[in-house]
Amino acid sequence: MLVVLVPMFDENMAVGAYSVFAQKNNYFLNPAMLGTGQNDGATSIAGLELIQNIGVEALSQGKEILVPLSNISIFADVESQCDAPHDKIVFLIDNTIPPIDMYVNRLTELKEKGYKLAIRKLAVAEFENYRSILSLMDYVLLNNRKIAIDKAKIYFGKLYPNAKLCAGNITDQETFENLKRSGGYSLYEGSFYRVPATKGKNDVAPLKINYIELLNIVNEGDFDLQKAASVISRDTALTISLLGMVNRMTVNSGISSINHAAAMLGQKELKRWINTAVAGQLYADKPGELTRLSLLRARFLENLAPHFNLAIRKEELFLLGLFSVLDVILEKPMEEALTWMKVSGDIYKALVDHDGPLNPVMEFMAQYEDANWQEVSRLMLLEDISMKAVQQAYMDALCWYRDLISDTKN
Repeated sequence: MLVVLVPMFDENMAVGAYSVFAQKNNYFLNPAMLGTGQNDGATSIAGLELIQNIGVEALSQGKEILVPLSNISIFADVESQCDAPHDKIVFLIDNTIPPIDMYVNRLTELKEKGYKLAIRKLAVAEFENYRSILSLMDYVLLNNRKIAIDKAKIYFGKLYPNAKLCAGNITDQETFENLKRSGGYSLYEGSFYRVPATKGKNDVAPLKINYIELLNIVNEGDFDLQKAASVISRDTALTISLLGMVNRMTVNSGISSINHAAAMLGQKELKRWINTAVAGQLYADKPGELTRLSLLRARFLENLAPHFNLAIRKEELFLLGLFSVLDVILEKPMEEALTWMKVSGDIYKALVDHDGPLNPVMEFMAQYEDANWQEVSRLMLLEDISMKAVQQAYMDALCWYRDLISDTKN
């Protein structure tokens, strides 16, 4: 099973929900699955399996999760597959489910059980035929690149005022701002939140300069612990976080100084902590999803390393993922943003030139993140990577992030 979570934002760029995109089979490896075989196990819902394994709170910080249903899985015993609170699960359907009695009745039943409902991929010509289904929807997802979304907003606002509208497939900040100004949408979905800058600001905020300096120090070959501790001491949040973490590790005595805490951790663990903790501070003035994205990318790339014969370079791949949104964070083109960072030549090539030995892993991650399953399947075939290995790499990244956030809160 291939599965990825895609964020949906409110107008303040806070995540309001997540949508699950999944594929159960690699059709390049199993072409027979494109025939009748694709219905094997069709009543097993990938999104519910993910929620059951990780939990709503850990997976989405308690936000609603949109889970796709097919014209077969809609009749599955969903409660036996996932015991999460019903009101946190939004079952997502599309125009492959026709507006006939058997489906309308099943959707009504799901709603009576407390689940929420959403629909996507409806063409304008289908709106009238789907009235019986649309009247049940809590959310309607509108693709702003395929339909006249402003006209659709008026239509749904008049006929289905209780349905929340979601503007989807937004590829740039300008479109997001225009849709937000026009009003009427509850959620916004698309790659706009991670679109790189084309023109940079002249200055970088002073605190960010501290974080960049710290990252540069610890990513040197043999860095000075005291030098790192000195930079940490300039930031109250990092100081409290470091001392709190190390104090929890000690048994007999507490840690009272930053130098002592750094020495207790040692180079390897201090570097690991800084590379993750600093990310949260560096991105603090940006949507929280960017921090989550960079850390998930970092862990996912690290986990993929052995499958691309790059196991000895897993630390570089971790940094590659961590710095992959640096252009958005510093509001500068990537080439300019990387002038602030000390990165290896191969990390630079992957991020700026989209070339070099690390780039195939980065490209795979990008296709996976966009749920481009056909291309992901092709790359898996070329690299001889199993679906199970990719699934495990992504699931581990989700669980690692869950534990990281949990430790931070504690």
